[in-house]
Amino acid sequence: MTNPNVKADGGLTAEAQEVLDEIEEKNVDFLRLQFTDILGTVKNVSIPAEQAEKAFAEGIYFDGSSIEGFVRIQESDMRLVPDANTFSVLPWKNSEEHASARLICDVINTSTGEPFEGDPRYVLKQAIQRAEDMGYQVNAAPEPEFFLFEEDEDGRATTKTNDAGGYFDLAPKDLASDVRRDIIYGLEDMGFEIEASHHEVAQGQHEINFEYDDALTTADNVGTFRTVVRAIAAEHDLHATFMPKPIPKINGSGMHTHLSLFTEDGENAFHDEDDEFNLSETAKQFLGGMLDHAPAITAICNPTVNSYKRLVPGYEAPVYVAWSDRNRSALIRKPAARIPAASRVELRSPDPSCNPYLALAVMIHAGLDGIEKGIESPDPVRENIYDFDEEKRAEYGIDTLPENLGEAVDALEADEDIYNALGEHIGEKFVEAKRQEYKEYLVDVSEWELDRYLETF
Repeated sequence: MTNPNVKADGGLTAEAQEVLDEIEEKNVDFLRLQFTDILGTVKNVSIPAEQAEKAFAEGIYFDGSSIEGFVRIQESDMRLVPDANTFSVLPWKNSEEHASARLICDVINTSTGEPFEGDPRYVLKQAIQRAEDMGYQVNAAPEPEFFLFEEDEDGRATTKTNDAGGYFDLAPKDLASDVRRDIIYGLEDMGFEIEASHHEVAQGQHEINFEYDDALTTADNVGTFRTVVRAIAAEHDLHATFMPKPIPKINGSGMHTHLSLFTEDGENAFHDEDDEFNLSETAKQFLGGMLDHAPAITAICNPTVNSYKRLVPGYEAPVYVAWSDRNRSALIRKPAARIPAASRVELRSPDPSCNPYLALAVMIHAGLDGIEKGIESPDPVRENIYDFDEEKRAEYGIDTLPENLGEAVDALEADEDIYNALGEHIGEKFVEAKRQEYKEYLVDVSEWELDRYLETF
């Protein structure tokens, strides 16, 4: 693999040189070289800014065996190659004069010189390449929700919210509006285009929406978003969590994801002015593919035991494998679009605990599989599926998503198209980790069980 930061004559590319100039202009003294592990945790190697040129030209070596699920000890040498397009100064200072910046990296296997197949960013790049081979660019826009909780006297997170706000409430109920404002300023400093922010349905729950972008940039942005939200919340002595369901019996946090395909000439491949729903045949096949592979992609888009505490009827979370152009009870919604370029589909099941690279990769592969195989989407369900009983759902042919992590992992292993899209390394390591997580959950005894049974039996 050639180094994307180095020209044929051995000099750095214009993009890499521009980053070096910006490092000097903005008094950046440390660089965080970031990458993401299989489970979606952002990792970083910090280097002095003086090492930036070497990082671009040669990469930075690290021990991959120290990252859970990456490689075995005998295959440990890995190399980080920064993506110059991801340079951004972090919105908090080391001191009055100096700052830190981050670069998102691709992981290279030093023994082969090729991209490491266990790098989630590489898996997404392969999905994007599949789309490009079919003549499409993938655009995506996620809506990650999060909770803000107070910290205790020792600085540990609690589940006590700092406000009593509800959906779109204003202060004084929404006491976190100042925190959201600072988060937005921080994100804008890092190049985000913020569309809107508001208090969500549950107490202490918030949403900040940013502009759609190409799929790779979007996945990079989700990781950055989570980092910035946590860091700025901490400056306000609050703990931000993207855990899907931190409080029982109220709404959990989702990450509804909007997707669209654009052709090489810049046209929205999902739009058809003459269709009843303004959806093209391509869009309907893409939608059909996502519905067809929904059980398998659930394991990736809802990857924790806690994810399935959110995916239950009655809390505005989608559990029914159907689509609608009118209501939010279905798994996939076709949002209203004022202009042709805005035609898109919205998958409502993902939650913000997912690995954004793997989640977008499996969504894309599922949709593209629908196009390649000509999978027809069913008719939209315009009624509230939450009101259906089991008999009526059967009449409409509506299946449900897996009810727990164990079922979801079973569905992933049984779906060759989605499992193989992850690659052998990530498929094997992800399934192994999630089966262990679910096994540990099954043998644990919860507070609910103790409260219910300890003195009764």
